[in-house]
Amino acid sequence: MDMTIDEAKRAARVLRDQLPGTGLTHSRALEIVAQQAGYQDWNTASAKLLTRAGMDAPIPVLRSLDEARAREFYIDYLHFSIEWEHRFKGELPLYMRLRRGRFVLDLSEHHGDGTPGSMIWVPVDDVEALQRELVATGYPRMSPGIEADSPGGPTMEVIDPFSNTIRFCQTPAH
Repeated sequence: MDMTIDEAKRAARVLRDQLPGTGLTHSRALEIVAQQAGYQDWNTASAKLLTRAGMDAPIPVLRSLDEARAREFYIDYLHFSIEWEHRFKGELPLYMRLRRGRFVLDLSEHHGDGTPGSMIWVPVDDVEALQRELVATGYPRMSPGIEADSPGGPTMEVIDPFSNTIRFCQTPAH
């Protein structure tokens, strides 16, 4: 459940207001909302919930050098969806935003946007399930394995056609 700490506090107030006469304290309502969001308790939730400080999560920009190969890799193989695409006109370089769940990524053909050979680290819930999904696509240029003893947890690396590496890591928190 994606929510900010302010939204969680608001949900607790609404819960308390909707149950008048039950003696539900604001503290207990916070605990209930935290558990509904998948956290053990309010202290854990408040440490991990998103905050609003005028910024959202950063969106990495990777350099792309060939539109067809980028689409084959990111859309056909990794199953991203296209949120939007932009060209200033005609055959000028493509800039596009991709999404797969909460993972948002920009690909750019513009010189100076991103550097081929960059690396992104992405936490995942189940790296083995992701590996099975990718193998099932039949993509001929990649057969990623899982490094079980990686420092952050079991990790699978894929390298795009432009030498950018994406490390999918199943961390203990996932």
